[in-house]
Amino acid sequence: MRTAIGPEDSAFGRSPVVNAFSVDVEDYFQVEAFKSVIHRADWDLHPARVAASTDRMLKLLEAADVRATFFVLGWVAERFADMVSRIEAHGHEVASHGYSHELVHAQTASEFRQDIRHAKQLLEDIVGKQVRGFRAPTFSIGRGNWWAYEVLAEEGYEYSSSIYPISHDLYGMESAPRTPFRPLNRDGFLEIPVTTVRLLNKNRPCAGGGYFRLLPYGVSRWCMRRVNKADRMPCVFYCHPWEIDVDQPRIKQAPLKSQLRHYLNIREMAPRIARLLQDFSWGRIDDIYLQSGVVYQTFGGA
Repeated sequence: MRTAIGPEDSAFGRSPVVNAFSVDVEDYFQVEAFKSVIHRADWDLHPARVAASTDRMLKLLEAADVRATFFVLGWVAERFADMVSRIEAHGHEVASHGYSHELVHAQTASEFRQDIRHAKQLLEDIVGKQVRGFRAPTFSIGRGNWWAYEVLAEEGYEYSSSIYPISHDLYGMESAPRTPFRPLNRDGFLEIPVTTVRLLNKNRPCAGGGYFRLLPYGVSRWCMRRVNKADRMPCVFYCHPWEIDVDQPRIKQAPLKSQLRHYLNIREMAPRIARLLQDFSWGRIDDIYLQSGVVYQTFGGA
């Protein structure tokens, strides 16, 4: 039996380590940073750009011969089914980002169940196969809503990648394991945290998103190589199609901090991703982590 209970006893100690590349498919006007000025009821009033930017992401991955996992928002899938079909046709994993991009801790268990069930059904009707994975909007699963894992398992999901084990003003659960774990204290459902690197006794971001645009590329590459070599673990990297959309409309009424987070170094993102795809080996989350015979640690959120 293979085990993966932590970096000191890893099932992923092969060389080269294959990392997980993931894309959260949502449009520029749906991000949490703009929630105070763009209401969900008004989403259809904004020009949609997600299909074109997702196609650009697909071209970047195709040029590097990389297969990835796409966490697609149900609201987007409902309007752009052809885009979802193209993702699947290119050999990528189609997974769920929920339907409405509502934070999990802002929903009741019943509301959350309805949201993730609707998204799963939409995606499965399009691709004609089981949707196994879920990522919570803004990594919004934590100690206060651990019940979400039971709901996800009951609704037929097999894994989540919804925890970022760092301290952050919008998200994060620094006490969570840095490596995959069973959140229900039994075999079955798996949580796959996005990657952090352990430096100076603290978890540091090392998974993409805004940090990948903020930090020099060499810093991100060094951190990821350290996780691969020192921890002998894959990295879970994430990004968004809007991060490579340099011509997207500017939301000038948004708070300055939100604008800085959203637009910082956005013109550098596509070439950085192209370089990253060449510098590391990549694959789909399901292919890397949902292997038979792997035993993961359990963690109950306490």
